[in-house]
Amino acid sequence: MNAIPGAARAYICCAVLGALACVLPVSALPGPLDPDGPWPAVLLLGTLYALCEAPARCRLLGRSVRGSVPVTAGSFFPVLLAAAFLLPPAAAALVAVPGALCGRVAQRPAGVRRVWRAAQLAIATWAAARAHRLLDGPAALGGTAHPGHAAPGIPDFPYALLPAGAGALAFCLVLSALDGGVFVTAERQPVRTAWRGLLGRSLAPYGAHALAGLMMAVLWRSPYGPLSALFVLLPMYISCWVFAQYHRERAAHQATIRALVQAVDLKDRYTRGHSERVGRASAMIARELGMDGERLEVLRFAGILHDVGKLGVPTRVLRKDGPLTPQERRVIELHPEYGHEIVRGIGFLGEARLAILHHHERLDGSGYPYGLAGTEIPEFARVVAVADAFDAMTSTRSYRRARPVATAVAELRRCAGTQFDPRMVRALVRALDRYGWQTAVTSDETGSGPQPPPHPPLEATPTVAAGALLGAPRKASGAPAAPRGNAPRKNVPPPLGPDTLRRTPPPGGRP
Repeated sequence: MNAIPGAARAYICCAVLGALACVLPVSALPGPLDPDGPWPAVLLLGTLYALCEAPARCRLLGRSVRGSVPVTAGSFFPVLLAAAFLLPPAAAALVAVPGALCGRVAQRPAGVRRVWRAAQLAIATWAAARAHRLLDGPAALGGTAHPGHAAPGIPDFPYALLPAGAGALAFCLVLSALDGGVFVTAERQPVRTAWRGLLGRSLAPYGAHALAGLMMAVLWRSPYGPLSALFVLLPMYISCWVFAQYHRERAAHQATIRALVQAVDLKDRYTRGHSERVGRASAMIARELGMDGERLEVLRFAGILHDVGKLGVPTRVLRKDGPLTPQERRVIELHPEYGHEIVRGIGFLGEARLAILHHHERLDGSGYPYGLAGTEIPEFARVVAVADAFDAMTSTRSYRRARPVATAVAELRRCAGTQFDPRMVRALVRALDRYGWQTAVTSDETGSGPQPPPHPPLEATPTVAAGALLGAPRKASGAPAAPRGNAPRKNVPPPLGPDTLRRTPPPGGRP
């Protein structure tokens, strides 16, 4: 316990003492040889819960099932809640101990964490059993006759749902309270935030666990006996498997995003970290706009991947030490289309694909690649454009120091209505007032390798005076105006190779 703070050690010891106080009254119950005693049920349920938790620790089973079997904390809480509905509180608390001590722990010290988990579950199961009994739960399950209830052996529905719901609520409250205490003592989180959201996130899943536990308890006391109760675990197990698959898929999405961002950072080292910050700023704007959680996450992906099309631009053009020729400029202006082609087949990005394609459009129609104007520009693209320009102005790079946030905000306001959507600018300003903004150096200023060029890349070549993201519109470089429309341009040319570009005398400076 050396790695655990003293306050957390004291807190865990108090939890263990509380669990012992919950379990000790089991000694007053009828002995193991008494046919009316709870010990056969304690043994069966305790063994079942331990067997459910054991595969996560078994190397042989772990190799064969870890990729497909969701052995996670909470997957088999219906067994504990069934024990709370069937057994006296002390006996129900005892059911949780063997499985908790056998469960898998991902972080060290494993022994202390298992003891803490056993104490936590014992107290929560005891509380669930007490709440269930206070509302005559055993009588509602048909264990005993009770005035106004069904006859012995016949469950009293729908009344049986009330004590079961009270037990689930007590279980959820105790676990949330104990978890919040750990956040305060072990992770030193502020007291005012340690419990925030714990109860709300737990109510729905524990309510589902309670229904499965209630079905187990009803079948346990039915003429079909305890064996029939095991079949309740099958649909619960399948739902846990689906949930685990969702999390694996989400982890794969995150890995895909990280790989693409790392590839961009390696190719264009002058804006390292820029993509992550644009994703963060885009999410801040989305919150102020009231977007739901799913759209907010997709918009964050759009901000992170907005420059992925740079992978299709020749490296020597991105890192060129002199001014760009009009042809090189047109090549770089293709990066939104390259980005759209790169992510076209990634289904989970959704609206983010259009943001990647159109984040260089301007509200007045002078942007690129298609010269869209006003509401023709997708909402996500208008958000990313503001976030992109803001970070370009406020981050320190090799060719200039960062502008103050107030200066960047003033520049965004000045360009609102022509270059940027005023609604998105106002949302970013509100988010900055509420959360603030932190930046970091995004280029290697003192590295031993090749130094960045003395001029900004395209994103930081300003049409806004303070040096924001967007370059001069394509029309200014002598290229014909792009067609309007939301459909991606057909026959996008492939990235130009090193031998394709021909150096021409610079036209007196970067366009």
